Amino acid sequence: MASIPFLWYIGAFLVALGVLIVVHELGHYLMARWVGIKVLRFSVGFGKPLLSRRFGSDNTEWALAAFPLGGYVKMLDEREDTVPEAELHRAFNRQPVGRRALVVAAGPIANLLLAVALYWLLFVGGVSELRPLLAAPPPGTAAAQAGVEAEDEVLRVSGTPVATMLDFRWQLMKLIADRQPVKLEVKDRDGAIRIRMLSTEAIDSEALNADFTRGLGLSLFQPRLEPVIGTVVADSVAQAAGLIAGDRVRSINGKPISTWTELAMGIRESAGNPIVLEVVRGGMLHELRMVPAVEIDGGKTIGRIGIGIWEQPEVRARMMIEIRLGPIDALLRAVERTWDTSIFSLRMIGRMLIGEQSWKNISGPVTIADYAGQSARLGPSHFLKFLALISISLGVLNLLPIPILDGGHLLYYFFEVIKGGPLSERAMEIGQQIGIGLLALLMAFAFFNDINRLISG
Repeated sequence: MASIPFLWYIGAFLVALGVLIVVHELGHYLMARWVGIKVLRFSVGFGKPLLSRRFGSDNTEWALAAFPLGGYVKMLDEREDTVPEAELHRAFNRQPVGRRALVVAAGPIANLLLAVALYWLLFVGGVSELRPLLAAPPPGTAAAQAGVEAEDEVLRVSGTPVATMLDFRWQLMKLIADRQPVKLEVKDRDGAIRIRMLSTEAIDSEALNADFTRGLGLSLFQPRLEPVIGTVVADSVAQAAGLIAGDRVRSINGKPISTWTELAMGIRESAGNPIVLEVVRGGMLHELRMVPAVEIDGGKTIGRIGIGIWEQPEVRARMMIEIRLGPIDALLRAVERTWDTSIFSLRMIGRMLIGEQSWKNISGPVTIADYAGQSARLGPSHFLKFLALISISLGVLNLLPIPILDGGHLLYYFFEVIKGGPLSERAMEIGQQIGIGLLALLMAFAFFNDINRLISG
């Protein structure tokens, strides 16, 4: 059973990676074809091709290579091979600088457009999101000092309207990054509008890498849910033990429970260890024995048996909100979300460079795979939101003026326009070496952070 979640996470990661790479390279490919450049190869992955086919009037090779972390579009270019005189006009290096810049920029732009398309699809199709309902904060936290109470529903964050918990966290994160105090306009449990002023001074530069809301004492309100089984996953531990929908769990290993949270925690903390559930079914008591499967979730070992909660309509109506927009409003919201996230990403990168934000905020492939698996398990809408966010990150990263990245090539073309001619091969060579060094340093930080998260949980 433990291998199934691992394969699920790897599968979700590979699907996300494949989509992002294909879209990025399609941006380069389509723009190259549009401006008349001949494309020799479209490769997903690097190294030796595992599969390849040739299509089209230019007999372009489409390949799937052995090393999947990336891809490339190889174009006709005199710097790489001899070009027949009849095709010189279709060589990349013979194009005006404006056309070359368009081809290079098209990859990152394609990733940003993918994010817009995914957000548009989500907004038009409708997504169920958690309402920004807050739990009672722990004593001594910033939220407690501000007077936050259980079931406060956040309406605005420093003047910006929020409708979902995701919106709330996003606005909060931006204010924390700017070291700004937080003004919450909330509706309390009695329906009265209140103002809660939170100080963010207790949040350090590493907070955005962790659950920063808890650092302020802010957490999602947890309604009291009955420990009744709603669904049982096929071929799961629960099904093998005899659990069925409608069973009410009364105790775990003899310890009485009265809420779903107690049931979930009891199972999570019993990974690989035998447990006995006492359940009420049809007015009769039954004892069911099982061993929760061992899974790794967010770097922690937890137990799972494969059950879902009994749907309680009144609780769902209180906790959830449906976001559904018309096509035009959805497009405007999608563009706004993509732009806002891109600018915030650039600001965070700038702050890391000058030391105002921790480099621990950089995530590597292990963390990304973890997030991919978690979002996929939560459902299609969560996975699409994850995919949009990663697509924005990839687009922004590739536009950075680092030699070897697309933004580095755009930097070369900028100097070419200023200079009135292409840079020397020696200058390009030095730039490539600098770019490789910077990327190696970035990857080292990312892998270090991944390993640190796995060790620390």
